[in-house]
Amino acid sequence: MNDAESADEQPRRRRRDPEGHRAAIIEAARHTFAERGYARTTLREIARRAGVTHGLITRHFSSKERLFLAAVPGNRDLEGVAAGDPATLPDRIAHAFVRRLETDAVNDPLIALLRSAASDERAAAHLLLAMQEHSAAAYRSVLSPGAPTPPDADLDARVALVGAQMIGVTFSRYIARTEPLASMPPEQLTEHLARTLRHILFG
Repeated sequence: MNDAESADEQPRRRRRDPEGHRAAIIEAARHTFAERGYARTTLREIARRAGVTHGLITRHFSSKERLFLAAVPGNRDLEGVAAGDPATLPDRIAHAFVRRLETDAVNDPLIALLRSAASDERAAAHLLLAMQEHSAAAYRSVLSPGAPTPPDADLDARVALVGAQMIGVTFSRYIARTEPLASMPPEQLTEHLARTLRHILFG
């Protein structure tokens, strides 16, 4: 096979691997958002890192906002974490949250979003609201399965409080590093967080 045939074959293989492209884009986006923040990240930079075209990113995700939401691990995996017994939902949320940030807080886009919130309040508020709406839908499917379509205002308020609690812990432990949260053992943090989330969700 000559060089021209090899060059032709490579794009064909790429076109047959949409899931591989999607995974590469999400991985590149996660690192780029973590390094540069939301406002300074461009889709072209993500495309360059992922080895794909700018157009391929927009076909998969349509916008930078949607790509960010797909790249945030907690947001991306929320349905899987939420699924299960409603009574143990707070425990699943707490375990997944602490495990995720203890594993790789430096490369977590949520950390970058919170760091940049003061300089880009509008973008941060918009993205946090989108994440809250996603969380409300996932938790509602577990806590109120088969409920009518109109939103439950009380459940939405409780989900918003869950989000506020998680953001507060994220900022205190992983950004400001204030005590006693900064040096609390992960198992103890998980236990405290699960108890707090259980009170918020169930009273």
